[in-house]
Formats: sequence, C-alpha cells, structure tokens
Amino acid sequence: MGTHTRAPFGAMPDGAAVERICLVNGPLSCAVITYGAALQSLVVPDREGRPTDVLLGFDTLEGYLRHDKFLGAVIGRYANRLGGASFPLNGRVFPLRANDGPNHLHGGPRGFDKQLWRVESLAGSAVTLSLLSPDGDEGYPGALSVQVTYTLAADALEIAYRATCDADTLCNLTSHAYFNLSGHQSGPVTDQVVRLYASAYTPAGPGSIPTGEIADVAGTPMDLRQGLPIGRRIDEDFPQLRLAGGYDHNWVVDGPAGTLRPAAQAVSPRTGIGMEVSTTLPGVQFYTGNYLDGCPAGKGGAPYARRWGFCLETQYFPDSPHFPAFPSAVLRPGQLYRHLTRFRFFPAP
Repeated sequence: MGTHTRAPFGAMPDGAAVERICLVNGPLSCAVITYGAALQSLVVPDREGRPTDVLLGFDTLEGYLRHDKFLGAVIGRYANRLGGASFPLNGRVFPLRANDGPNHLHGGPRGFDKQLWRVESLAGSAVTLSLLSPDGDEGYPGALSVQVTYTLAADALEIAYRATCDADTLCNLTSHAYFNLSGHQSGPVTDQVVRLYASAYTPAGPGSIPTGEIADVAGTPMDLRQGLPIGRRIDEDFPQLRLAGGYDHNWVVDGPAGTLRPAAQAVSPRTGIGMEVSTTLPGVQFYTGNYLDGCPAGKGGAPYARRWGFCLETQYFPDSPHFPAFPSAVLRPGQLYRHLTRFRFFPAP
C-alpha cells in the first residue's frame, strides 16, 4: 500500500506556503513539491541494495525559484517548442509569449512549472496535485483544469495526467525529470546506456523547431534501438547532433499511441540500476542535459553541469499544430486528456 509524509518546503515571495510530499513503498521513495508539481527526489536501491537518489533537484525552494532548467517539474500547457511563439486553431492564430529566442518553450515564461499547485488528494503512496489555468494564460485560449497523480509502487513511479477544458485549446503535459542512474551527484551520464523503442524521429531546424519530416533512424546516430552508452555517438559530426549540442530530439515511439508501451530503457553500469519508461503518448524527447551549465548547486551542493542528467519527456511532438501530419494535441470541451507514463526500476547486470 505504501505510506506518505507531508511537510513545509518554504514560502513563495508572496508568502504562499509550499509543501513537500514524500511517498514510500518498499525500497522506493520519492518526494514531490507543490511548486511546479516537481519531483524533488527519487530513491531506488543499487545492486548492493544501497539507497540511491537518481533524480536531479534542490534541497530548498530557493533553488527551484532561481533555476531555469525545469528540474523535475510538470510542463504545460504545451511541453517543448511552438515555432514563432504562436499556433493556429480553428482558423485563428493565437500569439504566445516568446521565451526561447523567437519561439515559445514549455508553456512560456510562467508555465505550469512556475505555478503553485494544490494537493487534491493524498492516500497511501499516491498524491494528486491540481491546477486551474485560466482562459488566456500565457496566451492559450480556454480554461484548463489539470490533475497530475504520482503513484509509487514497490518497483515503479507512475505519473497519470488528466485535463479538461471549456474551449478548444492545446494540451501537452510532461515531466521534466532529469535522471542520473549512478546517483544525482555522480557526474556526467555519458557511460549510461539508453535504448529508445523508436524507429523514427522528427528532425529539427534552427531553434530546435521540427522540419515536419518523420525520419527513419536507421544508419544514423539517432538509432538507439539496440541501446548505446549516451556518450558513444553524441559528439559525432551529424547535423542534428551539432544543432542541439547533443541529443535533444523527439522520437516517435513504436506501437499505437494511446496504449501503454515501452518508450525507453536506461541502465547505469556503475550502480546496476535499470529503468524502463512506458507511456501512452506518441513521442518521447530524449535530452542529454547539454545546457545544464549555469544550474544552481543541487542537493548536497552537487555541482550539476553539462550532461550530468538526461530526460525522457513523454509528449505529443514539438510544434504539432503547425504540422497536420503530426498527432494532434488539440483538446476540446467534453474530451478528457488522459495519459500515463510509468518509470519502472529493475536490477541490471
């Protein structure tokens, strides 16, 4: 069944209280804060049974208020990028706030990652956080009501997303958790082995905006179907890798979207911690922390730097409103946005 605890985690500049909820189930534990609905820690046993925190994060609220790397946060309304900081819907173009050059990134300058969420329910080793995003929030039409449930099992963390709206809008939610399966403080992740269950990806142009192409990974460094150490091909002279400073792309998850299926697997040869990511969403952004430099010191003073963590952000494809061939992230009144992502941990050789 699992247990939980609940404690203060500082206060917002306006005095609003922030909380930290810790979930425990068997050998696993995790902590979530109400600012950004962010995962603050995730502790799993290594091959010797030693508790290992595999998630980058901060010890205090100040770190979360200061940083700009989205560590652990829930991202919305639209994860990833929207080109030209606008999108078309129902014959209209909706302008959004640009916060990544000319483009709109991760919901804008005050996206869901910078909001104070409410604890909706807390029982056993599960917590549901909720947020109401009003009509016009960051430029998006319609009010959006969001619930995110973190459930900790004895071998997995599940994140369930639900949302409804009162007018046609976009909804594309994800978790921007940074993992380091050797321990959050252990240094670069380049020796960790990542496998993506994806035969295609969406190449990007300037600003990491997709070109609209869905490209086969075969014969390129983007082919991670058999699993490779992150550092093996990351600095090859391949245009897509040069453009992003490493891996920072959307892969098309094999199998039918809407069904829970494997998207990725990662293993640390140092700790023997393995992680399998399954999702109902159509895509996954594999990002190798290429721009982590400048991050405030993390938990225990860990000096998080370039490639000290990797992200596996399950999602609709970036900039999908501009590409009708991409799966649609439009949510309409009467529809339920409902998606699940599971991070399952296992002992690896």
